[in-house]
Amino acid sequence: MADVLRSLRLGGRGDPARACALALGAEGVALSLLVGNGRMAEPLWCHPEVSARFEELQFTLGEGPGPDAVRTGSPVMEPDLDRVRPDRWPALLPPARDLGVHGVCCFPLGIGAIRVGVLTVLCDGDRTMSVQQSADATALAAALTGALLNGDGRGQRGEDGNGNGDRSGSGNGGPVLGLFLDRPTGLHRAAVHQATGMISVQLGVTMEEALLRLRAHAYGSERPLGEVADDVVARRLRFNNSDDTTNNASDNGDGFDDDMNGPYSPGDGKG
Repeated sequence: MADVLRSLRLGGRGDPARACALALGAEGVALSLLVGNGRMAEPLWCHPEVSARFEELQFTLGEGPGPDAVRTGSPVMEPDLDRVRPDRWPALLPPARDLGVHGVCCFPLGIGAIRVGVLTVLCDGDRTMSVQQSADATALAAALTGALLNGDGRGQRGEDGNGNGDRSGSGNGGPVLGLFLDRPTGLHRAAVHQATGMISVQLGVTMEEALLRLRAHAYGSERPLGEVADDVVARRLRFNNSDDTTNNASDNGDGFDDDMNGPYSPGDGKG
């Protein structure tokens, strides 16, 4: 792990998730950042594909070791999911096993009450995490936390502020992780953010409640959260306060009821 962190501080290129997974001896690694007022988890990088799918599963359901780690500010170590109480994550455990996930350990990124992200480590088929693996993952989480909290965009790249590419680690943010934490130019889950806002207006509820309603519909319909969000944004689906949680697109051609309860989009009618 020391070699990996040293390489990353020097701005090493390549796949950081793969490098960290190999250094940790893990089945997979994922890093998600918390963004927006709702502190939604945005994936920064994952390796391999099962890590990305597990992150999406946690995000859709709103439960699992990742959300628990963010909420409590403490690592959540469950290297053997078969030994987890069924009522701890009732919606997550069955599909996680279907994905072939044996165990998961999540490390929050933050200091005190400040939370900036979460590092997720998928355990191998031995369903264990050794003391050394735990120490290495903790060190990685601490390094990521420092990089995210201390550096601005230039500092994270190790530049001298003039774009000259000084990677000595002496930028505005102090020791940083080079290109390791280049922030994404756009949100992977932009539709979820937009749909949450639309549902908030449609139902007259907080953003937190709107996200819960969106997640509940995704879970009930057994569809990915992003897919349901796309339907809301495209106006194929709207939420209301009747016994029926949602209405599909109506026959008036605009995909919404004519009760004017939805959010508005300038120039094109109801949202």
